[in-house]
Amino acid sequence: MSDQGTPPAPDRPEGARQHVLAVIRSAGTIARTEIAQAAGLSPATVTAHTSDLLRAGLIEERTSPAGTETGRRGRPRVALGIRGDAHLLAGIKVAHDTISVVLNDFAGQAIGGLELPIPAGALETSVLCDAISDALARVCAEAGLARSQISGLGVGMAGLVDARRNWVYWSPSLATRNIDLGTLLSQRLGCAVFVDNDANVVAKAEQILGEGRGLRDFIVVTIERGVGMGIVLNNRIHRGARGCGAELGHTKVQIDGALCRCGQRGCLEAYVGDYALLREASSIGAEFTNLAGMHAAAQAGNVTARSIFDRAGRMFALGLSNVIDIFDPALVILAGRRFDYDYLTTETVLDQANAFSLQAEVQPLPELRVHRWGDLMWAQGAAAHAIDEVARLSLARLDPNAA
Repeated sequence: MSDQGTPPAPDRPEGARQHVLAVIRSAGTIARTEIAQAAGLSPATVTAHTSDLLRAGLIEERTSPAGTETGRRGRPRVALGIRGDAHLLAGIKVAHDTISVVLNDFAGQAIGGLELPIPAGALETSVLCDAISDALARVCAEAGLARSQISGLGVGMAGLVDARRNWVYWSPSLATRNIDLGTLLSQRLGCAVFVDNDANVVAKAEQILGEGRGLRDFIVVTIERGVGMGIVLNNRIHRGARGCGAELGHTKVQIDGALCRCGQRGCLEAYVGDYALLREASSIGAEFTNLAGMHAAAQAGNVTARSIFDRAGRMFALGLSNVIDIFDPALVILAGRRFDYDYLTTETVLDQANAFSLQAEVQPLPELRVHRWGDLMWAQGAAAHAIDEVARLSLARLDPNAA
């Protein structure tokens, strides 16, 4: 069995099976001959792998009436589709002061969802586990289901997270570092738990539900209280060797600069995150209770507020130009509620990002799309991550060749 998040070799059984499963999931309903064409596999290989998937209970045969597809009489057409009732999956997004949870079937159809308040800031591990347990119990109760029916839970949260080990090195949502959160939650809930950085689950959500559908490669930059980035390369989330890749918010833009929540100085997040902007305003005697009030003041002509937003825009343009220079992406998706405020997406900021980029004189800035959506959609990405991982575990249990 491959490491979590690491694509298996396409010539290995589990790699081909996962590829076939992905083709079926993407198509909805598809015949074996069409799977062979889409997957680049022989009909005999597709027949063998779909038999395994049927045996694992992950897909089902669906029969169309005779002649439906061609208009001619004949035998009913047998196609394949994802078996929705194969598993019940949950996805959770842990935010600064809220927790969002969704229930999906194995086909990705939403069954239920809700958002609940949690204490703001860094929580003790037991408190966060209690909040997650309570949220799952409530969403299951509303859907008329038992929590014991859940096969897997995906959890997306800010910070340095190793998704391969479900390990949290650091998160602003936790008061303690280096937590084996996956094991703690799995023991508490009695199901498999898969923890990932919240920007990665956003990238997953964009891949299956949003602006990244149909694209092999794209980048998502998120702005909430901090700055995150999700990278999709060759249809896979890129996490890095330690599982801590794509930490755009913790790249350095100023030596010995402003203090970041991670404990280091000079991070991009320390100049762009909402807590950073409010902190800067407070340091010069301008008291704003929240970002909305500060933004309204800037719009009304407050010089201090305007200058702080301008500086944040320049810093964000610098970070964005670094992403462009390193990856040369065709599409960058800007996701998160903070993009409701225009200070990071003004024409001036985008022009600065273009000017800072080495490609400025060679080609235009990659396409930028702003996608505003709430935390429930982030939770959908976490559920999609759980779907992938439960499928992987199910395939690995088929026979020794899948290990």
